[in-house]
Amino acid sequence: MLLVLLPVSGLLAFTVFSAVTDWREARTLREFRAATRVSFTLTALTDALARERLAEVLVAADPDRRGVTAERDAARHATDRALTAARDGAAQGAARGTGQPDVLGQLDAKGRQLFATRLEAGSGSFTATQTGQAYASLTNDLLNTVHHLDSGRPSRASGRAADGYLAVLEAIEAAERERADLAVLFATGPDKAPGATGDPWQALEAAQLDTFRQNVSGRLKVRLSGVLLQPAGRTVRATREALAVGDTAKLPSLERWLAASTGRLTALRAIADAAEDELATAADRDLRAVKDRGERELGLSVVVLLAVTVLALALRRSINRPLTEVSEGAKALADGDLSYDIRYTGRDEIGDVADTFRELHVTSERFAAEIRAMNTAIDDNRLGHRADVAAFGGTWAQLLRGMNATMASFGAAHGRRHKAEQELESIFNLSLDLLCISGLDGYFKRVNPAFERTLGYPGSTLLSRPYLDFVHEEDRDRVQAILDRLATGAEVVEFENRYVRGDGTECWLQWSCRPVIEEGLIYAAARDVTESRRAAREQAALRSVATLVARGVPPHEVFTAVAHEVGLLLSTSSAAVLRYEADGAVTVLGSARTAATEGKGAARAVAATGRAARVGRSAGAPIVVDDRLWGAVVVSAPHPEPLPRGTESRLADFTELIATAIANADSRAQLAASRARVVAAGDASRRRIERDLHDGVQQRLVSLQLDLRTAESMTADQPAELVEQLAHIGKGLDDAFEDLLQISRGIHPAILSKGGLGPALRALARRSAVPVELDLELPGARLPEQTEVAVYYVTSECLTNAAKHARATVVEVRARVYEDVLEVVIGDDGVGGAEPGGGSGLIGLTDRVEAIGGRLTVRSPQGRGTTLIARLPLPLPAAE
Repeated sequence: MLLVLLPVSGLLAFTVFSAVTDWREARTLREFRAATRVSFTLTALTDALARERLAEVLVAADPDRRGVTAERDAARHATDRALTAARDGAAQGAARGTGQPDVLGQLDAKGRQLFATRLEAGSGSFTATQTGQAYASLTNDLLNTVHHLDSGRPSRASGRAADGYLAVLEAIEAAERERADLAVLFATGPDKAPGATGDPWQALEAAQLDTFRQNVSGRLKVRLSGVLLQPAGRTVRATREALAVGDTAKLPSLERWLAASTGRLTALRAIADAAEDELATAADRDLRAVKDRGERELGLSVVVLLAVTVLALALRRSINRPLTEVSEGAKALADGDLSYDIRYTGRDEIGDVADTFRELHVTSERFAAEIRAMNTAIDDNRLGHRADVAAFGGTWAQLLRGMNATMASFGAAHGRRHKAEQELESIFNLSLDLLCISGLDGYFKRVNPAFERTLGYPGSTLLSRPYLDFVHEEDRDRVQAILDRLATGAEVVEFENRYVRGDGTECWLQWSCRPVIEEGLIYAAARDVTESRRAAREQAALRSVATLVARGVPPHEVFTAVAHEVGLLLSTSSAAVLRYEADGAVTVLGSARTAATEGKGAARAVAATGRAARVGRSAGAPIVVDDRLWGAVVVSAPHPEPLPRGTESRLADFTELIATAIANADSRAQLAASRARVVAAGDASRRRIERDLHDGVQQRLVSLQLDLRTAESMTADQPAELVEQLAHIGKGLDDAFEDLLQISRGIHPAILSKGGLGPALRALARRSAVPVELDLELPGARLPEQTEVAVYYVTSECLTNAAKHARATVVEVRARVYEDVLEVVIGDDGVGGAEPGGGSGLIGLTDRVEAIGGRLTVRSPQGRGTTLIARLPLPLPAAE
């Protein structure tokens, strides 16, 4: 028998070893195939992130570009769908036991990072470049995960396919980074092209494409060559070459660049899809090969087992009945069947074995009786019961002693559990956070007292109604989506939604939930974040208004922004900023959403009491500036809904915070109006003096000249000395008349009133002591009088300074109109060094320009001349 069994056993051992090896290799291939499937979903997510990155960069670089906000929103939705698909794929891969890293956990982390990046980009905290870098970090992390997933290399073919696939993904990411960077460049202006500084993304793309060619089939190589030679590829190559040499004239427009790079990337993604198919095919082919080999070896194993079976059947005839009986008794005893009895009582070796089994049978029955007694004691909660160890010996006694020790430990653990349950109950009831246990059926199973305090409902009400009844109706769809997600076994962290309290007010709760699917329960903890969200919204509103005040925007825009922020903060249908006039009238300085007609009652109540007040569906809060009642902020609720409770106190708190910004805007408006009145009064005085000189003194001098000419005609027979004296007096009168005419022109030039700004500037140039080069591009229609006067005096003062102080040889005067702004640039080649704050006439010019809303800039470095730039606003043409 040994001669037969030894070779059969060896062959069987070899077959088993081969089967185990094939099984391990097949498991490795299955894990690799599952990992590649997960990596394909991550690749789709990186493509969606690349598109969203481009959209976010375009919004940050050129927010006024048509359709860019809609493109960003569409890209965000596509990214969210890709993220959901990637999570599903990662969950399926984890269910198959791929042995890969926690991809699902990484995706959850990347989802939170993506949400934070979107918030930063949407708030304007990031520049376009910083936005692109934030998204690039997300994409690089995902690509690293793809590398990790596809790095198994179970075979040479699969390894080469994986290398080619990863190389084309890296090349596409480099091209995407290049596209985003150049989009920022073209959006900010091609004249800012850096020149021949190199393109790291082009070099990285080229290196990755070389790796791709080395590892893929000839068909994909040919497709790659065709993509690079397409028109889109040639446009991208031409753009890179123009950037390399700094030739901005050959750079395409932003739209053309986006079209070309998008077409090229679309073609590259098609190649990536083909490489993905090759990788999947290689993995499937390797797995099939291993399965085929395993099937062959399994067939051999079956043949060997059949041979062993035939041999066993042949040997079975030589096995006697006693041995069979003993064997069946041993098997029954091993299976726990204590009713089986061995009847053989021979005096041979098998008989001894049978006697031993009979003794073991009796001992097993006694031992089973002790176990049943122990179980009964546990069921009756008699944890002090102990088994009779003295009636047994050897291993049986050791087992019973172990059972007694286990019973003692169980009793101690039961006591500790009871104590822990009491401690947990205390923590559950004393917690300031909201703790609950809810069911997947939509009802609370248990809530702690913090729930009742926060929501204002008794516990019986919370447990008797579906918890969606307490959720704000606008948030119920989102909450239902989260419940559906929890039903799949996924955890939810930091989810926020609104609940309606028992008094009808709203509160925001932040949830963290963990489902237990097998029990049909959800364990959840919540935190009331109403005040923190409210404070954050108030701070954002304050920053928005303070930014407008710091930028010096017109006061009416500041007041309108204040009304808009108040309306958003309190969620009201209308809001307005009012000012109380000295005569008791109320002036609306800014309003939002709808006209603030329903807030008059609240405004009167605030004016009468000086405190926040509610009248009907409106409420108001006072604006106090320098300890006096300056005005009020009023809000109104839509009909027929009343304002929420506490609206007037919230409005008063926010108005107190924003009163300084309102006072600054009002002071700026009063200062601008005062400066405009001073300049207007000065101009009016100049015109009056010029008119008085023209109508009075000039006419008197002309009359005297005529009288003198008459007197000269009557001196034909008079002495020569008298004639000379009269002629001398006449010349003096002529000189005085010319001097008076020059003074009159300096006070208010008549040519400015009659001919307009262009002729007046040409007249100044003709009278200037320094040569003047004029470059005027003015509209045919007359400009506003205050604008023409300001430009005339700015030009006159600059020409005077150039002649008296700058020692200039030439002065250049340029004037052009850009949309709604008149820009005047006056430059000379003098000694420079002019200081606007040095007490010169530049201070007066600054006041005159800023009085009409303009801005004056002076650049005067030592030895390099002086340039003065005046930008004055023009009224927009009336709409037809």
